[in-house]
Amino acid sequence: MQIIPVILSGGSGTRLWPLSRKQYPKQYLPLAGDNTMLQETILRLNGLDNLADPIIVCNADHRFLVAEQCQQIGIKNPIILLEPVGRNTAPAIAAAALQSLRDSEDSTLLVLSADHVIQDVDSFHKAINIANQHAQNGKLATFGIVPTDANTGYGYIKSTEENNNGAYKVEEFVEKPDLKTAEVYLEQGGYLWNSGMFMFQAHTFIDELTTHSPNIVTSVNNAVNNAVQDLDFIRLEKQAFESSPSDSIDYALMEKSDNVVVVPLDAQWNDIGAWSALYDIGTKDSQGNVIKGDVITQDTTNTYINADHHMVAAIGVDNLIIIDTPDATFIATQDKAQEVKNIVESLQASGRCESGAHRKVYRPWGWYDSIESGEHFQVKRLHVKPGAKLSLQMHHKRAEHWVVVSGTATVTNGEQIFSLEKGESTYIPLGVTHGLENKTNKPLEIIEVQSGTYLGEDDIIRFEDMYGRIKN
Repeated sequence: MQIIPVILSGGSGTRLWPLSRKQYPKQYLPLAGDNTMLQETILRLNGLDNLADPIIVCNADHRFLVAEQCQQIGIKNPIILLEPVGRNTAPAIAAAALQSLRDSEDSTLLVLSADHVIQDVDSFHKAINIANQHAQNGKLATFGIVPTDANTGYGYIKSTEENNNGAYKVEEFVEKPDLKTAEVYLEQGGYLWNSGMFMFQAHTFIDELTTHSPNIVTSVNNAVNNAVQDLDFIRLEKQAFESSPSDSIDYALMEKSDNVVVVPLDAQWNDIGAWSALYDIGTKDSQGNVIKGDVITQDTTNTYINADHHMVAAIGVDNLIIIDTPDATFIATQDKAQEVKNIVESLQASGRCESGAHRKVYRPWGWYDSIESGEHFQVKRLHVKPGAKLSLQMHHKRAEHWVVVSGTATVTNGEQIFSLEKGESTYIPLGVTHGLENKTNKPLEIIEVQSGTYLGEDDIIRFEDMYGRIKN
């Protein structure tokens, strides 16, 4: 029986601001290695028997990121389900289960989050194989992390003492405790951290969810049955999905079912919920610092510094988190770093774009970086991937001047179509239809100077688009 990884990739990751933002959250960043967290989630499954391509559930805004990151690691046929709205984990998993049942009645689902770090892959695989045995026997298996401290940031799972082929019957799911209670759990034993990872047969899950939360199954089933294929993506029908209750899988099913077993997992797991977690798992220098990027330190200790754009220099500091990005720098003591969410809320309340978007914005054709702006002008650097093409478009309120800095551009400017080489340029007056294509096998980069009374991204009228972004 095939194991289908179901990867939940819809989070916004605001606790890792300013690197993680709504438009480019943590699961799409290489925070704990050379690959992104989504890619690591997929790659660490290599070596499991009967492994199928994954089903990835994500926000529609991130669909091209997911597709490209799968392609980069050789995953050619993922099923990418697009959530029209966020409805928590139970509807997301239900959508994946129902989608899998359209193709096979015998699929087993391995439900994972895209933002976990698991360093001991062998132990992880052993736990999966144990959970799979119980899934084949009709059980709902969850993975419980063997606790290393009295952590108050996780829910807990209380299990029975009787070991049944590596798993234990679940007695109770417990909400995040206070410190005193967590210390009691640790001392008593029999309590595991709730990892949010699961394994079960798709039909078992749907049957049980129908018993305990039938409204979710009804709504999500309608959303799947009326889904629309959009390029390589499956768009769940919005009205039906939106009508589903917004519940976690724990609340909708796991806490109510008497058919749940827990498999202990001791595999150096971390859910990277805060900057301090990245410090904890990072490789430290002789002064206890975790350094990423262009950093110079002197008399600096026990500090996490991530500089992905500028050179950062630190002297005489201890126990800090320092995160530098092109448009925002975050500095906090390690014990206060989790309060970054208050900063994000403040930015959102004041309408600051830094709350949700980076200066560099990714598009299906490549990316652009807004390198300078002022009254009535904006300068962008555009990177167009080989074979990629921007939409044929026009603007009502701005003109543009394009200068090629590397590569060869095929340009549509009004009625003319022509090529531009390095150092050549073209001017596109306001209201003129234009397009840009890279027909070569090398990247294309141009500098775009915009001028006009309004420079927002919503002043785009698309006429043709190979990525299906034209709104009817």
